[in-house]
Amino acid sequence: MAVSNVDIAFAVDLFSPLGSITSLKMMGGASLYCDGQIFSIHTSDGVLMIKAKDRLAEELAAEGSTIFSMIDKNGKTKSMGYWTLPDAALDDQIAACDWARKSLKDNS
Repeated sequence: MAVSNVDIAFAVDLFSPLGSITSLKMMGGASLYCDGQIFSIHTSDGVLMIKAKDRLAEELAAEGSTIFSMIDKNGKTKSMGYWTLPDAALDDQIAACDWARKSLKDNS
């Protein structure tokens, strides 16, 4: 199943206070960019995730977020540096943008 245009529009609107938010559909999901820098993905099953490493990843884990993982062709679980956006931030543009700003700073 591919991410819907409605889901992408929701994410673009959610993060719009950050600056110029663009998206690129790929592999059934979408990547989200702020002023050309990737900071988020929307998975093919509609989950909004934030790019994070180190301290930010720890903060997200403490909020109950989970890391994106998939099983490769050899049956091994592979993780990527994207974490689910905390549930509370999905309904709160200020909180969502705070997480996104941390991601942009963490990954610049």
